[in-house]
Amino acid sequence: MDFPVYRRNLPHIYPIGVTFFITFRLKGSLPLGVLEKMKEDKDFKIREISQNIHLTSAQKEDEIYKEEKRFFARYDKALETYSTDNDFLRQPEVAQIVADKMKEYDNRLYDLIAFCIMSNHVHLLFDTNYYAETDMSKTMQLIKGGSGFLCNQVLNRKGSFWQKESYDHIVRNKQEEQNIINYILMNPVKAGLIDDWEKWAFTYYAW
Repeated sequence: MDFPVYRRNLPHIYPIGVTFFITFRLKGSLPLGVLEKMKEDKDFKIREISQNIHLTSAQKEDEIYKEEKRFFARYDKALETYSTDNDFLRQPEVAQIVADKMKEYDNRLYDLIAFCIMSNHVHLLFDTNYYAETDMSKTMQLIKGGSGFLCNQVLNRKGSFWQKESYDHIVRNKQEEQNIINYILMNPVKAGLIDDWEKWAFTYYAW
C-alpha cells in the first residue's frame, strides 16, 4: 500500500521493516500554485477511481497506485523545470554535507541502497528491514535537520533549508525496487547534466 504525499495535517503511519523511496526538496523550490494544481488533479483522479463501481477493490488499489506514479512523474518534472530558481545543492560543498548525512545513518537506522542529489532535490532509497526500531519520520528529521543546519552555516544564511513536506513511497517488491534504483541513477543523465550516471559526483549506489 502507498502512503500519499504532502499530508502534514493528517497522521502519517509508517510500517516497520520496509523499503522507502523518498524525495525531499529545498524550501521554496516549487511555486505553491504549481504544486497545488498537481495535487488537486491527483486528488480528483483518485476520487474518481475510488467511486468507480465497476472496479473491484484490487483494481482500485492498482489504479490509485498508477495515479500516484503519474503524480510523481509530474512532480519530479516540475522540480527539473524550476531547478535553477533555488539550487543550493548545485554547490559541491553543500551537496557533500547532504551526502555525508545520509551515509551517517547507514547500518544504524537503515541499509542505504541509493541516492542522487540534484540541484534542488534529493532522491533517497533505503531499507529498514533489519532495523525494527527505525521510525521513518524521525529518521528524515535527523537527515534534514542535521544537514540543513550545516548547509546554512556554509551558505551563511538563516531560515528553513528543506521543505517540510516530502514525497514518500513504500516499495512493493524487488522489481519495483530495481526500477526505482534505475530511476535514481539515471536522473542526472535524463536531465542532460551528464552522459554516464557514474560520472555524477553525488550519486550513490550500494552494489
